Order: sequence, then structure tokens, then C-alpha cells
Amino acid sequence: MADGLIPQSIIDEVRVRSDLVDIVGDSVSLKKSGREFKACCPFHDEKTASFYVVPDKGFYKCFGCGKSGSVFDFVMEHLGMDFVEAVEHVAGRVGVEVRREHRVRPEDDPDRPYYEIAAFAQSWFREQLIAEDVGAAARSYLENRGIDAATAERFGIGYAPDEWRAFREAALVHGFDEEVMLVSGLLKKSEKSKEPYDGFRGRVMFPIESLGGKVIGFGGRILEGDAPKYINSPETPIYEKGKNLYGLSWAKNTIRLEKCALVVEGYMDAVSLAAAGFENVVAQLGTALTEAQAVRLTRYTTRVVLLFDSDKAGLKATFKNGDILLEAGLRPAVVSLP
Repeated sequence: MADGLIPQSIIDEVRVRSDLVDIVGDSVSLKKSGREFKACCPFHDEKTASFYVVPDKGFYKCFGCGKSGSVFDFVMEHLGMDFVEAVEHVAGRVGVEVRREHRVRPEDDPDRPYYEIAAFAQSWFREQLIAEDVGAAARSYLENRGIDAATAERFGIGYAPDEWRAFREAALVHGFDEEVMLVSGLLKKSEKSKEPYDGFRGRVMFPIESLGGKVIGFGGRILEGDAPKYINSPETPIYEKGKNLYGLSWAKNTIRLEKCALVVEGYMDAVSLAAAGFENVVAQLGTALTEAQAVRLTRYTTRVVLLFDSDKAGLKATFKNGDILLEAGLRPAVVSLP
């Protein structure tokens, strides 16, 4: 079983049924040359065609830069996907249903309750944002920051109403465990109040996703008041802020393609840049960049551009993060914003 997810038999079936010429031809102007097809290589600049596709043998080869491989290699290299994503992409083209195998059954996964409450919370926060009256102030804030309804939906942005127990009541109706919500930071307790209350109130909510796209935590931005501008989910069995990066789940493929990652300070910075067309952007999660986060970036690129505030604190963070990136073997650069 390749990559621990897709049975080898399915991978083989997808490979056999795929049409390499058809898939490569989507992005490269191929010309027939005997039993082969040739074109200028999509992986480097050239004027004379040295890129060949050999359909009978199911591989491509560039005699200029040396790139070669199967249909999966081409999709990975050209579209910035990992192996499993490439198999699923090609399978969708040829009509093969991909069945993933898991060593642990979902019902036996001890982390399942945390994923389920996080998914419910993200959906509930979305409903509050789009509710005509409840989410009006949050929608206005986002629009003033250049985030329209389509962008907010794309990134799963929501709103936690400024009420003490609205989320708790909704979650309990659906049978979610209160202790799991307390561990997740979605509920809190105080010495004065024995009854738990909502952990996020009056905040625009940014869901934090795992690499696989599952919601694992949240960042909340206050709309008004003297409370801290941002509060974040605590560490839980499914969320370690020092190992994750906001936005990496949707930016990783573009980072591979661009061969560069843009790193910003906060959620809104990342969403704003992505909405403006800079898809290869990720953000820190409330702390300085960690060694684990830097190492994670090495899976997708060797170049990282830091875009932090140009104030004293921002410059200090920039230099500190630059050192961490260098130690991980990355090549950092800095953009100084006015």
C-alpha cells in the first residue's frame, strides 16, 4: 500500500488507464514525432524541443533538464501536488474511484471527538457570520478589510456572537461532550461561574486546518472592546501551534509551483494576500516561527520570503525568524513594507 493510504492495486489501475499524452497535453503543446510526442519543456526555458512523451511506455523525458517520470510524476511536478493528490487527480480524469485504507477505523480513533467538535464549530461560526442580523458587524469589518463574502466562504471564516453561551447550547443540543469542548478551548470555566461559557465571543473566527484540510483549531479577532485583539485555541490532542502554519493546507501546492513561500504574521494578512492572488502565503500562529514550522516548509520549497510589519517589533521578529529558516536549510528573503 503506497503512502499508507491508497492500495497499490488502485494505483496500478489508475496508471494503466491514464492517457499521459492527454494529461500532459492540457498544459503543453505536444507535436507527434513518430510514435512519440515532443514539445518545449514545461520545466525549464528552451527554444528547441527536447521534451518527449512516450505513450507506449507511459513516461516522459526531457533531454535538456533531465526531468522524467510517470503520469503521477508529471502531475506532482507541474501542478504542485503530493503523490496521493496526484493519484486522486488522475483517477478523477479516468473514472477510477479511489478508496483509501486506514489502519485505524474512524470509530476507534481517540482524536475523533476533537475533529468532530472542531468541524461543528466551524460550521456553526459560518452560520452566525451569514445570519442577517447576528453577523452584520462582522461582515462589515471583513468588507472594510477587503474580504468579500466569496473570500470569507472560501477560507471558512465565521463569527462567534458576543453571547455567553450561544455556542455551548447549540453544541449540547447536538450531543457534543462538554469536556472535549473545554479541552478544545471552545468553552471555558471560571472560579466565579461553575457553568462553562463560550471561549470565543464577539470575534471573527479563522479556522486553522491540518495539512489534510481538517479543522484543528481557531483564531479569533475581537471586533470591539478592551479584550486581547486575538485569542487562539490552546494546544489539544489534534493541534500543536508550534508545528502548524495557518493556510498551509490550501497554499502548499502553489508553494511547490512557485518554489517560494510567503510568511506573514497573522490570519488577516494571509487571507488578504491570498484574496489578492498571492496563493503561496502562510501565517504564524501567535508565536515566533519555530524550528518545526521551518522544517515543515522544507517539504515544499527552499525559498521563504518574510513579510512582517516594519516597526521595531516586526523587524526583530524578521531577523529572529530568518535565523531559524537558515538553520533549517531554507533561503530566507525579506520584503520591507512601508
